[in-house]
Amino acid sequence: MKVATYNVNSIRARKDLLFSWLERDPVDVLCLQELKQEEKNFPFEDFRNRGYNCEVFAQKTYNGVAICSKFPFSEVKKGLGDPEFDVQKRVIAVRLPQMWVINVYMPHGDVRGSEKFYYKLEFYERFLSFLSENFSPSENICLVGDFNVALEDKDVFDPELLKDTIGTMPEEREALRKVLEWGFIDAFRYLYPDKVQFTWWDYIGGMVWKNKGMRIDYIFVTEPLLKSLKDIYVDMWPRKRRTPKPSDHAPVVGVFDL
Repeated sequence: MKVATYNVNSIRARKDLLFSWLERDPVDVLCLQELKQEEKNFPFEDFRNRGYNCEVFAQKTYNGVAICSKFPFSEVKKGLGDPEFDVQKRVIAVRLPQMWVINVYMPHGDVRGSEKFYYKLEFYERFLSFLSENFSPSENICLVGDFNVALEDKDVFDPELLKDTIGTMPEEREALRKVLEWGFIDAFRYLYPDKVQFTWWDYIGGMVWKNKGMRIDYIFVTEPLLKSLKDIYVDMWPRKRRTPKPSDHAPVVGVFDL
């Protein structure tokens, strides 16, 4: 069973590339972020034709998340259950026969002290409450998405250059660590503790070809699900396409024996 997370940076712009990738690597559960399109315009029929059922929580122009699965959903949660935070469509969760899958697109934030900086930290805090209110670490849970935080210095190409910038500030890293402390294990670091692997590269300056990126997209698993984890990888094929223009992220794929 393959579970993938992929920030597509516009489903409209990346649809053809996404389906080309799925022909190469037909994952079972696909979690998308940054759809930038209202739910009514999501390509449900295209996914159905490929064997996927999709649940979408989206808005026009910004944000938006979706989970597309070859397995049936028995329960769906859209948003955090908090109107203040659910104005931005950033969280969706589904119960599959094998596990819960939670897909998140965390705020990007901004420089320290700005309104967006504080909103990012507040969103993380509200997300922790959402976890405690709805789930238990004793369940099979796969938490995936774009967290907009590089957890460690080895998750960025130049720790000194990027020190205390957006995505590496201590406050942001602490917010992400609290999510792990709730009951999650970083699947990639569990299997590959020392490997340098990024998931996002700026469009400017050919950064992907120089491998100057950041690891900000993750697959986290609870302890009960960890025993089923077999592999995890970042598929560079979609990111290194020249046409059509790719997302600035690459998909991360977890392989489970379930």
